[in-house]
Parts: sequence; C-alpha cells; structure tokens
Amino acid sequence: MKNRSLALQIGLTVLPILLSLVITTLLILAVGSDPRAVFQNVWEGAFRDSRAFAGVVNFWIPLTLCSLGLIITFTAGLWNIGVEGQMAMGAVFASWAALSFRLPAPVLVPVEIVLAMIGGALWALLAGVLKTRLGVHEIFGGVALNALANVVSIYLISGPWQPPEGGSVRATPPFPTDALLPPLSDEFKVSLLALVIVGVVFLAVVLALRGTRWGLELKATGKNARSALLLGVPTERSALSAFIACGMLAGIAGSYRVLFTYGNLRPLVSGGIGFLGLLVVLLVANRALWAPVVAFVFAAILGGSARLKVAMQLDASLAGVLQGFLVLMALLTNGLRARLTPPAQADSRDETPHRSGETFQPITPPSQEIKAHE
Repeated sequence: MKNRSLALQIGLTVLPILLSLVITTLLILAVGSDPRAVFQNVWEGAFRDSRAFAGVVNFWIPLTLCSLGLIITFTAGLWNIGVEGQMAMGAVFASWAALSFRLPAPVLVPVEIVLAMIGGALWALLAGVLKTRLGVHEIFGGVALNALANVVSIYLISGPWQPPEGGSVRATPPFPTDALLPPLSDEFKVSLLALVIVGVVFLAVVLALRGTRWGLELKATGKNARSALLLGVPTERSALSAFIACGMLAGIAGSYRVLFTYGNLRPLVSGGIGFLGLLVVLLVANRALWAPVVAFVFAAILGGSARLKVAMQLDASLAGVLQGFLVLMALLTNGLRARLTPPAQADSRDETPHRSGETFQPITPPSQEIKAHE
C-alpha cells in the first residue's frame, strides 16, 4: 500500500511537467517549427556560457526571495498580490540611500539593503492594516498599492531624482560605484552577498515554518482563522507578521534590481518578478524546499527564451506559455491528488499552540477571512 501511494505521488508530480511539455510541443508544431530545435535553443540561451548562466542566476535571486516571502503569506492564508509594489518600494528606499548617502561601500551596501527591507515591510504592512482593520481584501489592496508604488517611483525619477540634463521618466542617474553590489568576477557577474542572503533566507523560512511557534500560528491562521482565534492564536498579529516578513524579502529583491541588475532606479523596476513568484508558489504548493528549484527552472526558461527570436524568429513569449501551462497542469493534478489520496493523519508538527492543549483541526480553506475582533 505504501509503495502504491509513493508511486501515485511521484506520478502526480511528474504528470504536470509531461503534460505541459506535450502541449507546448504541439503548439510549436502548429506554427511549423521543430520542437527539438526550440528546446535546444532555450537550453543554449540559458547555459551556453558563463555570461548567459550569470543572467539566469541574477533573475533567480530576486525571484527566489519573492517566492519564499509569498510562501509565508500563503501559509497564513493571504494572497499577497502586492508583492510587486513591495519590491518597488524596496528599490525606492535602496535608491534613496544610494543617491543621498556618502559612505564607504562596506557600510553603504548594508544600509541600502536594510532600508530596502524597511521600505518593503512598510508597504506590506499597509496592505495588512487595510486587511485586518478595514476589511479590504488583500488582492484589491495589493493591486492598488502596486499601482501607487509605481506612481511614486515615476515621480521620483522624473522629479527629485531626475538626471542633471533634465527631467526624464527613463531612469535616475547611475548610482556611485560604492553603492553597487560587487560581482564575483568580470566573467561571472553575480553578487556573492546576494547568494549568501538567499541561502540564509531559505534556511530561515524552512526552519521557521517547520519548527517554530510563529510558523504553527501562521499555519493555524491560514487553515481557519476563526477557529484559530477561538483556540488562542493571535490571528491578526500572525497575518501582519506574515505581510511584514514577505515585504522585507520583496524589498531585498527590489534592492538587488537597482543595486546590481540596473545600477539605477527605473519605472516598473520589479519586472513582473513578483507575479512570477506567485506562479512558483502555486506550483510548489507552499513547499519552501522546492521554491528555489522551481524558481531556477523558471529563470532558465525565461533567460533561454530570449534566444528564440534571434535563432528561430519565434517570440520569447513562448516561455510564458510553457510556464502558464505548467502551473495550470500542476493545479489540476493537485486537485486530482486530493481526490485520489486518502486523508492523511494529523501531523504533530501542525498542532497549534494554544491554551487548552487541544489539537487544532482545520475546518475551512485558507481563504477564510481574518476577523480578529470575533
């Protein structure tokens, strides 16, 4: 029975990947191209040399940070659509430090990253307050705050931070060298500090969600906020802390875009990475261990697809088609898994700490509204 269950789980994990590849292959055939040549060009576009691979890693770093942050909010039952705005505000705060402070690089870079974390956290906290205090759903609040963050960045670029030659909405002046993250080498332009931060964040998120009281409270809030509140879990505090943690990570991701990828602040600096992180989280089903792997696959597909237009006259949006089908198939197979897999026994790690000592039992899906006043 155990072997059958294991085989079923493996099969349902591999199935969405195979289905996505089959559908994408059929689409490639429909436009008259060779699927083997397409996949080969994508591979070469991502891994043909150290420069191409560095581009994949540089996209993977902010995508992984956003994905890990979103896993925290998803665990608490929150659809943090505002992660794009949190990235933008992190970039704005880091840019402020880069343009205003005159400090040596070993001091200035940490200050920029800390300010980026503060900026992202404050923007996320605003969405959390709208959710918990005013009853504004996080999706609507997040969309509005995303737009507002972009307006703020465009105002700063075209106003107070405009280039010396005059107003422009393209970008701020280049940041001083001391304000930028140094690359590992000229051949492999990736920030070692950013890689270390991603590693530390990954371990912290995995351990926090698996073995801390805070992680258990987030799970309880996400499973059923009303029941968790009745059992003594501070659901409002849990929700706000989830927003803040995600905002901090998104802020770091935003700072990486301006302090390394671009070297200045630009409109729409997030580049859709936050929304792509939502797809990663949906695909990994809130499993933090898999987030860096799936994020790397997405980064490689996007990085390699840029070669398609040059080599085969195919639009690079084909990569988005593959990613979209991959997420759709994963969601469908997750529903199939829920129907075919017998309900698992409650795990002791999912027990929520509370005063009565009883085991928390989920009743409703994670989308249950957080009503701390009840």
